[in-house]
Amino acid sequence: MNLLYCGDANILDGLIISVLSILKNTKEVVHVYVLTMKYQNENKIYEPLKIENIEILNEIVKEKNQNNFIKLIDITEEVNKSLPVANIDTFFTPYCMLRLYADLVNEIPDKILYLDNDVVALKDPMKLYQIDNSNYELVGVLDYYGSHIYKKKPLKKEYLNSGVLLLNMPMIKKTGLFSKSRLLCQNRKMLLPDQSALNWYVKKKLIVPRIYNEQKEEDNETVFRHFTTTFKFWPTIKKQTIKPWQITELHDILNIHSFDDILDEYILIKERMN
Repeated sequence: MNLLYCGDANILDGLIISVLSILKNTKEVVHVYVLTMKYQNENKIYEPLKIENIEILNEIVKEKNQNNFIKLIDITEEVNKSLPVANIDTFFTPYCMLRLYADLVNEIPDKILYLDNDVVALKDPMKLYQIDNSNYELVGVLDYYGSHIYKKKPLKKEYLNSGVLLLNMPMIKKTGLFSKSRLLCQNRKMLLPDQSALNWYVKKKLIVPRIYNEQKEEDNETVFRHFTTTFKFWPTIKKQTIKPWQITELHDILNIHSFDDILDEYILIKERMN
């Protein structure tokens, strides 16, 4: 199973938890590719993931299976050639758009499952990975909120959440899906830049059940739990964002204990890294 993550040094906590959750729930060989870069603007420096931390994580994934690996790929040079100028300093960091550069990276295999760093596996994801995606650019799940709002056709929900996507890289290169999306992000300011661009240009997609990208509440069938921002509408409208590494809030507010064993291991790994 090939997995893709993207981000700067700040995704380390989520990366560890997400990878551990995959290793716990599958017996398959896991190859993890992580795209990172360094970016600096007037206000902040975004540091890339440290290779020494990835090396420690690589040792851990190999303890589960010697054929497993996690590989860090720095694409600073590639991204700087076509920075998403219009969206570079939006609410979402430029690292949200790194997945759009995967078609420029030779090491990325033809079939790969992209995951946001706040996605946790609760069951074996192989059924999703084994889907025949040869006729689709993207395989994904409807965005819980966005599919109600963003519609090309009034009566049809088809707006995908970009946090869990099974990618067909040869077709993506052929159709230019990522290159077109990068160009749009360079020139048009958007609320959800990469997700909006992908949904605008994708022509061939397969929509799968929400168990593969549950963005609100998990149940016994949930394969991937995605800890996105949710909204409470009673007694007042309130935005709520709780991530897997915010353990106190995860327990006390969401009352989630379904992967406490993974969190225990995550804490030990972070201590080792520090």
